[in-house]
Amino acid sequence: MSRRLPMLDPFEEIKRLYFSTTRETIERDMARALDLLRQMPSDEERERAAGYMHGLADLQREWRRAAKRRTRARAPHAGAVPGDAGAAGPRRRTPKKPDAG
Repeated sequence: MSRRLPMLDPFEEIKRLYFSTTRETIERDMARALDLLRQMPSDEERERAAGYMHGLADLQREWRRAAKRRTRARAPHAGAVPGDAGAAGPRRRTPKKPDAG
């Protein structure tokens, strides 16, 4: 089990989370910051931490979008055949069959 340091001031802890979060820790840090925000006894204290909470939310949103773009860039196009030009290549028209008439 991990040992925790004595509880810091919730505002100071949220501020620390904001400045130390990374792509790998943003989900955990955001959850912790929300828990700390709920523990704050007054609206004034919550308003004081709002800027850092908005900053954490912006980082989370930005890093999620970047992760989706990276995933999409690596994924093959739907219906693509390996070695085929796929959706990026020019479309070929199939020749029309002459009318039998």
